[in-house]
Amino acid sequence: IVQAGLSGGTATALQGSVKSGIAAAGTVLTDATDLTASFNMLSTVAAGAGVQIPLMSPNESLLIYNGGANQCLVYPGSASVAINQLGVGTAMVLARYTAVIIHGISSTQVAAFLSA
Repeated sequence: IVQAGLSGGTATALQGSVKSGIAAAGTVLTDATDLTASFNMLSTVAAGAGVQIPLMSPNESLLIYNGGANQCLVYPGSASVAINQLGVGTAMVLARYTAVIIHGISSTQVAAFLSA
């Protein structure tokens, strides 16, 4: 996009932001690390640690890559949101060295697509 002549700010607005070096923390929804970027690269994941996605509108997406040493718990944006078939407020497990794309479906549902 930048090579097409658009500014860096415009490219970020269209494609989203990237944040690397994220450390997962906390072991429950209320103290997990809040994710703020469109593309999130986890580098430190202690055993039992987690991250929380933001509240997502329909058609919003984000990506999380777990480059940490342990699996990571990925919590929804609030206790009233479900990831796939899991119960509301329940974390999904993201294995180490894998990625997930999470897509907003409704105010109470997101869909997660895991890499191999």
